[in-house]
Amino acid sequence: MAFVVGVASAGAAWVLLKLIALVTNLVWFGRISVANASAGDASPSLWMVFAPSIGGLVIGLMARFGSEKIRGHGIPEAIEAILIGSSRMDPKVALLKPLSSAISIGTGGPFGAEGPIIMTGGAIGSLFAQCFHLTAAERKTLLVAGAAAGMTAIFGTPIAAVLLAVELLLFEWKPRSLIPVIAATVASVACRRLLFAPGPLFPFAGNPDLPWWGLAACVGVGIVAGLQSGAMTKLLYAAEDLFERLPIHWMWWPALGGIVVGLGGLIEPRALGVGYGVIGDLLSRHMAADEAGRMLLVKSAIWILALASGTSGGVLAPLLILGGVLGWLEGQFLPGGASFWALLGMAAMMGGTMRSPLTAVLFAVELTGDMHVIVPLLAATGAAYAVTVLLLKRSILTEKIARRGQHIAREYSVDPFELLRVDDIMVKVVDTLPATMIVDAAVTFFTSEEHRHKSYPVVLDDGRLVGMVTRSDVLRWRTESPHGAETLYDRVSDADLTVGHPGEVLGHLADLMVATDIGRVPIVDPINHHLVGLVARKDLLRIRSTVNASENDRMAFFGGRAKPTASSVA
Repeated sequence: MAFVVGVASAGAAWVLLKLIALVTNLVWFGRISVANASAGDASPSLWMVFAPSIGGLVIGLMARFGSEKIRGHGIPEAIEAILIGSSRMDPKVALLKPLSSAISIGTGGPFGAEGPIIMTGGAIGSLFAQCFHLTAAERKTLLVAGAAAGMTAIFGTPIAAVLLAVELLLFEWKPRSLIPVIAATVASVACRRLLFAPGPLFPFAGNPDLPWWGLAACVGVGIVAGLQSGAMTKLLYAAEDLFERLPIHWMWWPALGGIVVGLGGLIEPRALGVGYGVIGDLLSRHMAADEAGRMLLVKSAIWILALASGTSGGVLAPLLILGGVLGWLEGQFLPGGASFWALLGMAAMMGGTMRSPLTAVLFAVELTGDMHVIVPLLAATGAAYAVTVLLLKRSILTEKIARRGQHIAREYSVDPFELLRVDDIMVKVVDTLPATMIVDAAVTFFTSEEHRHKSYPVVLDDGRLVGMVTRSDVLRWRTESPHGAETLYDRVSDADLTVGHPGEVLGHLADLMVATDIGRVPIVDPINHHLVGLVARKDLLRIRSTVNASENDRMAFFGGRAKPTASSVA
């Protein structure tokens, strides 16, 4: 199924790029053609001001009367569908998202095609999954497989696409999801050779001979990129807040943002559109210093205001351009050539802003085909990632979801319930009731002050478990007819009994307690059925305290003493 989704997403990527080319040729050059074209090649005129605004108006109408999900850059919407919508997407999104993005980018919007194709590929995977009887987890896998396949088709970066799926979309690292995503990206790579030109999208063979302090300079470039990323994120959401205060319907916002885009195009026409040509120039040293300065200022301004207006478009290509231009400018004062530092700036900006450092490193390597720069890339992206984590509570991708009231946690760790066994936490000295206790004595016991728990295991003289008796059971028995010599064994021995075993994984027992809504589970020896312990809900909660202690309790084992913390005192 993932293979089918991968093929379909690759086809959708090809259609999207052709739609962008068609709109670009029609709007800026007055011809009907799907040949590659750039709005930056158009001559500055009054039309350059109004064309992006007209495109924004069309997108506003599509969002209002079609689907509001087409607004934005696609990735937050994909995350929201996974975490909140059970990985179910509306069929209208699969149709309207690429169309609206083609109109936005084709009329000069300073966006990339990757966000929309991630959303579109995800919609294809989700719609395909909805045709079958699948779980929400299986639908998520196919949604993410489509998203990764779409990114692979656009950029030819299958490994980075898989890592993006892991770091950003899957919220897990399990074979059940990772293998289908790999299958989809492999299918997309196979199709890409038929649909697009083979090889790296931006070939780069720079292998600079850095001095001994070169990696320190890479870290410095990463730190600057992290600061740039933090500033861009803050400005973007500040601009969104300004649009929220406007006394007009949000349908009109993309048209207003389009006017700003057009005015920016008059200053620097190459800031319009996807800008893949700018990325190529940065990596091939065909960029002038004054042009780089204009590009940095104009592209930043129009991208922030256009995206804040709620139009449709991706963030990856603009991030690459903005980080690359700043890295290129820094490269004027560093050894190794400006193009090398531009590449580092691109990866660092992407890794820091999207909080996906490994994806950014492999993305840059696959995008250029140059493995020699992987260590400098790792240093720069790691530094940018560290800066943005310290500066911002959330990334540019999750801030929008958080503003809608949904908390997104993207830090993965091993589930302690999967590490522990039942006998690690069970109570080994268990209060029990004898199977020979008559029912009237049990009623007296539970209605007195003697009982400490709401339920008790019932055992034979040799320690074998025969059942569980609860306070609610006994209160029900009290209202019934006289019980005579009837014992607990007579009452509970034939009842269905939920038990655990000492050696089983604790997570299995926790799932069993949730499924059966049982608060106390007896633990028995699997061979002779002797009672060996008991696990209650409060025992499960203690695991959280243990995890907190491992995170917060600091101690020196040589020459120091442990400092008490809140968790250790508790």
